[in-house]
Amino acid sequence: MTVELHTLSNGFRIVTEQMPGLKSTALGIWVMAGGRHERADQNGIAHFLEHMAFKGTRRRSALQIAEEIEDVGGYINAYTSREMTAYFARILQDDVTLAMDVISDIVLNPVFDRTEIEVERGVILQEIGQVLDTPDDVVFDWLQEVAYPEQALGRTILGPTERVSNFNRADLSGFVAEHYGPEKMILSVAGAFDPAKVLADAERLYGHLPRGRGDLIEPARFRGGERREIKPLEQVHFALAFETPNYRDDEIYTAQVYSSALGGGMSSRLFQEIREKRGLCYTIFAQTGAYADTGLTTIYAGTSADQIGALAGITMDEMKRAADDMSDAEVARARAQMKAGMLMGLESPSSRAERLARLVSIWGRVPALDEVVARIDAVTTEKVRAFAAGIASGGQAAMTIYGPVSDAPHLEQLQERLAA
Repeated sequence: MTVELHTLSNGFRIVTEQMPGLKSTALGIWVMAGGRHERADQNGIAHFLEHMAFKGTRRRSALQIAEEIEDVGGYINAYTSREMTAYFARILQDDVTLAMDVISDIVLNPVFDRTEIEVERGVILQEIGQVLDTPDDVVFDWLQEVAYPEQALGRTILGPTERVSNFNRADLSGFVAEHYGPEKMILSVAGAFDPAKVLADAERLYGHLPRGRGDLIEPARFRGGERREIKPLEQVHFALAFETPNYRDDEIYTAQVYSSALGGGMSSRLFQEIREKRGLCYTIFAQTGAYADTGLTTIYAGTSADQIGALAGITMDEMKRAADDMSDAEVARARAQMKAGMLMGLESPSSRAERLARLVSIWGRVPALDEVVARIDAVTTEKVRAFAAGIASGGQAAMTIYGPVSDAPHLEQLQERLAA
């Protein structure tokens, strides 16, 4: 399997990887414009725009967009994140040109019909309501806000209802004009396809676009703090975050190995000590995510009101203990989980296409798998212990806690226990 990267004269990039033996292809456009690129008065518009892309173009109605892909047995979808918006499809290899045409049409030619805007506004408001009614979703939105207050990176992707209720056609068109230049777009294709035809189609569909203007994102400033929301739920939802490296920092691999060993699976410390030995919860995990200039290692658990104190305290103890006695076996297991997860994911053309786009957006190239594996293997037990010690030293943290939390410990108490 060979990765090829091409750049058109206007800065539009195409990254492809053929996967022998497949009969299908995953392809899409990844646009480096997401929630983080919004001004405060635009919060939620990147996600609104993603929805509107499927509501009709100058050549296709909303129904025709769906029918043209589904008539050939394909699948089309999109998502918005804080740093990207993606529009993608999975089709059989004979339908690659069709899928490329449909994707380009919805990205470049949406009509933003006023009637459809009102229909989709209702859909998005329902989506916001659903998240607000899902405690283990909303607690992470609140955690992001506490970690990065009064910053684009801290605002929700869906946006607040008052903003979404007022977006209009001009707002949507303005965001496209501001952020959807060809130099911010990546076409990623993985699976079975004709490389020469993909390049020719890309030139035809995107080569005419004029370069946009560059934009600067607001630098992330991790602040931390605590948000407590009291509500008579069945469980307390507890989320804790620490700032960790950005995705261009080699230390990100240490952070990911640490979070995997701490709470990444059934054999992890938090799962074994808190769930298996003590039965204090059903769900508990740790994970590390990253952005262009910052990252978060996050711990989440759901438990009862009378057990949140014990759960939170033991979590601090396990984090502190990791700095002293994280074992070679635990680190080796975490490295193996990371490598296996990455390699297993690459068996799917959809996962591979997304990986290609993300790597090009980060590095401007696609590092070889051997290079990534070597970076994971370079994470030693000593590095993980040192990383754990840095977190346990009592630096800034963010915490959100939701439910019957009147008697739950405060962040300051947990930080004192962690640093003791």
